[in-house]
Amino acid sequence: MSNQQGSPKTQAAMGANDVINVALIGCRSMGWADLSSMMKNPGVACVALCDVDQEVLDRRTADAEKNWGRRPIQYRDYRQVLENKDIDAVIVGTPDHWHCLIMTDACAAGKDVYVEKPVANSIGECDAMIAAQQRYQRVVQVGQQKHSAEHWKKLDEFIKSGQLGHIGRVSIWANFTYVVMTSVTPDEEPPATLDYDMWLGPAPQRPYSQSRNHSWRLFWDYGGGLMTDMGPHLLDQALWHMDIKKVPNRVIAVGGNFVDAQNKAETLDTLDVVFELDGLNIEWSNTATGQGPYGSVNGLEFKGENGTIITNYNYWEVIPNGNKMEPTKMMAWGDEHVAHTGNFLDCIRTRNMQTACTIQHGALCAKYAHMGNIAARTGLVLSYDDAKHTFHNKQADQFITHAYRKPWKMFK
Repeated sequence: MSNQQGSPKTQAAMGANDVINVALIGCRSMGWADLSSMMKNPGVACVALCDVDQEVLDRRTADAEKNWGRRPIQYRDYRQVLENKDIDAVIVGTPDHWHCLIMTDACAAGKDVYVEKPVANSIGECDAMIAAQQRYQRVVQVGQQKHSAEHWKKLDEFIKSGQLGHIGRVSIWANFTYVVMTSVTPDEEPPATLDYDMWLGPAPQRPYSQSRNHSWRLFWDYGGGLMTDMGPHLLDQALWHMDIKKVPNRVIAVGGNFVDAQNKAETLDTLDVVFELDGLNIEWSNTATGQGPYGSVNGLEFKGENGTIITNYNYWEVIPNGNKMEPTKMMAWGDEHVAHTGNFLDCIRTRNMQTACTIQHGALCAKYAHMGNIAARTGLVLSYDDAKHTFHNKQADQFITHAYRKPWKMFK
């Protein structure tokens, strides 16, 4: 079941004064943050909200009317949003297992799309989303907002300038504690306000529990734990600054739930991954202790011949190797979320498909994250054939695409 249609008519560029009508699909958390940032830009109107939980929908509708002076139309089914011809673009702020289906249906319906990271809950869905964007020529922005921040652009320029000399290793760490779940609520009837069958969507039929519904990132059906939550942001910086456009040559990983013996999460609270590329290793490490190198719970280390760059959400800093270069430190500034959503709106107006973070780049970041999880779950050293969409290993290949629950169908 989908909303896929024939290719929409080519959309002309908008005038500078044309208002872009936006709908938000998935209103509880990050989707609402994306919409709130987008509404700080000129020439945009929130005309519709969609959520499977009526309580969330009513609360956000009241917030929208208070904040922006207009009561948006309410929808419980995203397909009805896509049928509204007055809507130009949609924000996909749902749990990960819905990203692909809504994004591909939106492209088919002639809508431009701002989709949260990770773009998809599987490698196969990443490829489907790229195919949909290319087939229907829609403007797609991935919510990896560092690409719109001037201080990260300056970091990119610095690394690509070659001043560090050869960089043979990029180390990444993310040690957030939220991936530990010490108890799971019992199965029960879903709240009366929630359309739980629609919340599940293409995911397997499971009983409702508050843990599954509210801590969905820690269940494989809907997310991939810390690796696919923070991974796309942090891996993004490694791939972007090192100008990497392809999947790794090999992936090696080990992990488990080791931080807390009572951890009931399906996903991994401890994970170490090596992505091997030509002349470069990218290393990922997470352990849910709340502590990390350089006093930062998350960050990256670019290790070069002449010095090391340390970066986290707050700053980037050059630590010289002896006297080979000068120390440098730049603090983060500005609102990268407003800039990123603004870039999306600008690209809609000009029909520029090269958004700050394209679906192609967002999908590559997500693939790296999924490969890390798959390598750890199988215990295999993996090499992925991106052209043939296979690991050439039956055990690993079963994780490439999740089977959709009927009657939902993945875009092809």
